[in-house]
Amino acid sequence: MRLHTLHELDTSEGTIQLRDASASSPTLVLVPHPSPNDPNDPLRWPKWKKHVAFLSVCSFTFLTNFGIGGLTSAFYIISLEFDKTVTETSDLLLWPILVLGVFNFSWVPLANYFGKRPVFVLASGLLCASYIWGATAKSFESLLWSNIIGAFAGSSTEALGASIVNDLYFLHERGAKMGLYMNFISGGNTLGPLICGFVVTGLSWRWHKWISVILTAINFITVVFFVPETRYFRDENQNASTFSTSREETDAEKTLGRGAPELQPAVPDVPKKSWAQDLSLWSGTAPDTNIVKMFLRPLPMFSYPCVIYAFLGYAVSLVLTVAVNILNTFVLQAPPYSWSPTVNALINIPGFMGNVAGSYAGGWLVDVFCDWRTRRNKGVFEPENRLYLCILPLLITGAGCVLFGYGVERTRHWTSLFFGYGMVSFALTAVPTITMAYVSDCLLPVNSDALMLVNGSKNIVAFGFLYGIVPWVEEVGYVDCFGAQAGIFVAVIAIGMVILIPFGGKIRHTQARWRIIL
Repeated sequence: MRLHTLHELDTSEGTIQLRDASASSPTLVLVPHPSPNDPNDPLRWPKWKKHVAFLSVCSFTFLTNFGIGGLTSAFYIISLEFDKTVTETSDLLLWPILVLGVFNFSWVPLANYFGKRPVFVLASGLLCASYIWGATAKSFESLLWSNIIGAFAGSSTEALGASIVNDLYFLHERGAKMGLYMNFISGGNTLGPLICGFVVTGLSWRWHKWISVILTAINFITVVFFVPETRYFRDENQNASTFSTSREETDAEKTLGRGAPELQPAVPDVPKKSWAQDLSLWSGTAPDTNIVKMFLRPLPMFSYPCVIYAFLGYAVSLVLTVAVNILNTFVLQAPPYSWSPTVNALINIPGFMGNVAGSYAGGWLVDVFCDWRTRRNKGVFEPENRLYLCILPLLITGAGCVLFGYGVERTRHWTSLFFGYGMVSFALTAVPTITMAYVSDCLLPVNSDALMLVNGSKNIVAFGFLYGIVPWVEEVGYVDCFGAQAGIFVAVIAIGMVILIPFGGKIRHTQARWRIIL
């Protein structure tokens, strides 16, 4: 069994000539370079086709968290209905978090080998069925298992949704699109409880599940008809930039970089697939490998520092946000606040605003900053440019975590809790948007496997923390608990920045020679 190096798959090793500095006005170079003769290359799809496919997968991700995480607004009521403790009721969210992570390790190898389209179609249908089960559950155990099966189905989008960004969009678009994807993931956990709070008050928590059924059924239809296969076997050195002396091709590349429908060669060598062919669930298996290798290939990538940083940063960001999600209903719906589920749900408005701000800062703002750095570096893009703006979630979320802890324990005005949660939520989109785009920049040829490790591992680590969050708060109080979490978060983000910003380039070029890829 021959092992490969990353350098053999991509000689650029992440350092890209993203702008043609030889031109009088530095022009943008398309990275990865789209196929010149294959109209079926997803990078050459029409703009509308890319966006519809991407948004369908984003909606799938949103609905996973909407139907499962959105139920947190009803935890207090559910605990009374089924006579369960706070810890037992929190299992409705904790076990799905674990499942969302663990089954990444199954879905991603299957998708890499058989294709992403059949995985999405099967999983989106299963998610809808699990919500029907949950809406009709007669016992707490039945409701719990419906959430677990739903998480199993939804876990297919955790890493594959992020990898589709790299299938459909170019490097200069990667940050903004990753930010949008992360906003859909986090939005399910903020808009879900917000809507659920109103539904519970007016109807019941079961109606939240029925609404989820309706929305996932619609999404299943869009996935079936508008998400073609995005897996594409590109030539080696797909990340390397190339410059053409042909003025015609250069102009076409500029147009495509601005989002034009497609790059049209004079005579395409490969026939374009029909819409009926796009609907096929079978696109062949990955060449020169087997399914066993696909399952084993990701594991050695834990040795890549960018993967370690991304999964730890994402994990601590998730822990902070979900901890507030689990605990806030038991704080605000009990004395002395004694809020109704409807009023309690309003805490998710600052949470959603924090998510939006974080995705904007970690996506579009990072792309602008990286372009500025690239221009100053004679058109050469370095992935570490993305990491500078990790300073924003470090400061904002670290302070927000302390604010929420003090606000709860000292029974401060509700605005302190709302502002604290909004600041905490900033990191849930900003950190993974930045770090997962960084991983893709460094490890583009194997980005699906690397992102699987990030998404799967972060959920496992988060489950370990969150499983003990209620006993931890009960033992030491909110101030010490959330103060400790703030310290862990700041330490993880800061240490990664201190190591990778100055030394990340040397580390990348060294790790590119490690012979660890199957």
